[in-house]
Amino acid sequence: MLYFKELIIMLLLTVVVAGTFADVVYDYHEGASVGHLIVEVVLFITSLILIAILSLGIWQQSRSNRRLKEELNSLVELRHQQPPEVVAVRHNLAKVLQHQFESWQLTDTEKEVGMFLIKGLSFKEIAAVRNTLEKTVRQQASAIYRKAGVSGRHEFSAWFIEDFL
Repeated sequence: MLYFKELIIMLLLTVVVAGTFADVVYDYHEGASVGHLIVEVVLFITSLILIAILSLGIWQQSRSNRRLKEELNSLVELRHQQPPEVVAVRHNLAKVLQHQFESWQLTDTEKEVGMFLIKGLSFKEIAAVRNTLEKTVRQQASAIYRKAGVSGRHEFSAWFIEDFL
């Protein structure tokens, strides 16, 4: 779950908001001091603001992820409109990449992440496309680099480019 932590925090804040509201109403009817009521109202309002901020952040990230997926889909559509020679070269390149990935004994997930790395997507973008955490993608990339015997993303991509130039 991409937004698990944010959803847990929102749930906790919602419980605080509900509890604080009920407590303010109860304290008001019991004749609590104005200072006590002010502290509880400030806590109530702060919690509402934090829920709104988290909701906005999740909404913006979801929108960004949706846009990225749409861009990738449009690139796939453009690929089908290319001349047959380009399609054939692309197909052969994909075969070479897959063969090399297999020789490095990459898992299916690592192969997918490896393709995204070669295409130039950032860890954040890969995480969004794969609906996973950026930390997970970083760990998968580290495993890929280790299996390929390279030190990082640039050397990983360069490994393929050097063979073709």
